[in-house]
Amino acid sequence: MYAKAGVPVGKPTEFVEGLAEPANDGKPPAVPLGMPIRLLRHSKLDFAAWDACINSAPQVVPYAASWWLRATAGQWDALVETDEHTGRYRAVWPLPVKRRPGGREVYQPPFTQQLGIIGAGNDIRVWLEEYAACRAYSRFYTQLSTDNGLPPARPPMAVHLRQTYHLSLAGPYETIRAGYCADYRRRLRLSETDTQPPVLSAVSDAEPLLALFRQTQGPAAGLKKRHYARLRRLVAALQARQLLELHEVRATPGGPLLAGALFVRYRSRLIYLFAAASVEGKKAAAPLLLVDAAIRRHAGTPGLVLDFEGGMIPSIARFFANFGAVPVPYAALSFTQQRPWYLQWMR
Repeated sequence: MYAKAGVPVGKPTEFVEGLAEPANDGKPPAVPLGMPIRLLRHSKLDFAAWDACINSAPQVVPYAASWWLRATAGQWDALVETDEHTGRYRAVWPLPVKRRPGGREVYQPPFTQQLGIIGAGNDIRVWLEEYAACRAYSRFYTQLSTDNGLPPARPPMAVHLRQTYHLSLAGPYETIRAGYCADYRRRLRLSETDTQPPVLSAVSDAEPLLALFRQTQGPAAGLKKRHYARLRRLVAALQARQLLELHEVRATPGGPLLAGALFVRYRSRLIYLFAAASVEGKKAAAPLLLVDAAIRRHAGTPGLVLDFEGGMIPSIARFFANFGAVPVPYAALSFTQQRPWYLQWMR
């Protein structure tokens, strides 16, 4: 689920070394850093080769698809490992960038939980030790994928330990439900015997859900108008590819919206991307009904995993764990270059 992007959460561990010195102007070099891995600016990327790499990679990371990054980031550079004979991208490391007075920054876009190295060359340690061009940027923050593992830690880059929660949907629904906590099972039984239970339905319009989030959680999450615009672009891109499942719970047909959720179905992942609930919805256990319904729809699918896309906040982690989901660690990397004296007042 969505958490404010670009803000390291959790205590930094140690550090990672082996990074190239920054260019004098603070911009990424346009020349190859070494063959066959190169740092490419956005304008030099081959997007057909990019998406072919993402779609066939052993790692399942929809956030790295060009259409996803186009919606949430707009611009990104990348470290790319290329097959010298065919030009095929063997592996990529997306580096979303934005300009700031202190130079170009690598950041984690909103609604983009993980990036990191995707493709055949997945050893993050090799990429950092031999081809780490991230020192070409004034600031650097990126979240790796769960498949990249936890890199060794040395200066000048901090490694932040993060976690998401996964639940296998390969088994039958009854077996998965038996793994819910006792309170969740009790609430579901009450809902199933209620003469007027809340109404759960699939819809295509995400605007009521976005409005509910703005009313209930938006200010605390730090979302601004531009973030909602990015989410709308992402919803449109997902719907165009038939990858989005949008469900909502109302007290009665056409009644007040109690809760809603966006799920993304991509290859072997079902991602709990975005959700909101009113105070009344929480009392009616509407978030529980939404997640349980998604599990019921997809249970029995070989290899399918529900990624709850979060778990850094203890109360949210408990909500996920109560479905029987287990924590899965991944790393975030960050550093900040020393700013010029005339920019050091900025925070």
